[in-house]
Amino acid sequence: MSFPPPSRTPWGVRRRSLIVSAASAAVLAGCSTDSGSASGAGSPSLSARARARAARDSEGLLRSYDAVLAAHPTLAERLRPLRAEVAAHAAAFREGAAKEKAAGGSTASAGTTATGSPSASAPEVPADEKSALASLATAERSLADQRAKALLEVPGELARLLAGVAAAGAGHAYLLTKGDQ
Repeated sequence: MSFPPPSRTPWGVRRRSLIVSAASAAVLAGCSTDSGSASGAGSPSLSARARARAARDSEGLLRSYDAVLAAHPTLAERLRPLRAEVAAHAAAFREGAAKEKAAGGSTASAGTTATGSPSASAPEVPADEKSALASLATAERSLADQRAKALLEVPGELARLLAGVAAAGAGHAYLLTKGDQ
């Protein structure tokens, strides 16, 4: 009695399994908790620089919300919860940067960037409310996209924080552009 030749399916499955396993290993390696220890002893770690930039970006967005609220006080009820979340995001990034600095993960130069520039001017605000909301939505969407791209370059904990904040920013952009008030 002769046996039929083996089908090629097991090889295809094994090959796919190998590819999936290799991809999973790469993802897990990208999500490690290493906070950039490969950087020089005197320079801020990758994580510290990313946190400082994220804090600056959130603070810039916060200034945009404040400028729109100052120009259009009738939008306060609608914008107050979104602004509060942006302020919480900025605080979370600053807190993480401060903890990393205290642990010896960065130098003073990274800590000073996390607070934003004192000479930062208030953003220009469109005269009509609809355009002002659209400008905030554009800023939120742009920052969310920027943070989503940064996920590939930062360690696990910070990547999770950036992902959450990017998702919140995308949600804010939707809420700012949906329907009439």
